[in-house]
Amino acid sequence: MGLKEMEAAIEAILFTMGQAVEVSQIAKALEQDVRTTEKIIRNLMLKYQEADRGIQIIELDHSYQMCTKKEYYNYLIRIAMQPKKAALSDVMLETLSIIAYKQPVTKLEIEKIRGVKCDHAVNKLIEYNLVTELGRLDAPGRPIVLGTTEEFLRCFGVENLDELPVMNPVKLEDFKAEAEEEVQLKLDL
Repeated sequence: MGLKEMEAAIEAILFTMGQAVEVSQIAKALEQDVRTTEKIIRNLMLKYQEADRGIQIIELDHSYQMCTKKEYYNYLIRIAMQPKKAALSDVMLETLSIIAYKQPVTKLEIEKIRGVKCDHAVNKLIEYNLVTELGRLDAPGRPIVLGTTEEFLRCFGVENLDELPVMNPVKLEDFKAEAEEEVQLKLDL
């Protein structure tokens, strides 16, 4: 392995790991001795300084990490401060509303209501911190019980679940009748 290839490998390791990596681990990955590996890393550190790049390699107690240079911190803050808007699909909104109104609720209960699997929607809602695992049900298989989070309340502008809109009882009855007709049609096929 040539010098350029070893430098590229070191960059790939440090970039991918995202945290400090011990020089001995890097050396092992490169199949080189520690001293040679340190020389290559120090050479790379100089190249980053001389090239006026936005990133640098720093040493932390016989470990190395790739990170941004402090003079670019303000740019990172500006990008981090931009609001991240999670797009919720119809499936996720439907799943979220079931969880909000029926909590604590299991995936099985959600799937019964929706009529289809909900794993992906639930996982995305957990990832967006709108839903959380509240614990496990004391039943066979100990299924996970789900509920909404404080982030859900913030996003939907309510202080507590009691402030969620109440469904019109007439519309609720119409919805139930519609769902029953749909089930009957599927059974008749």
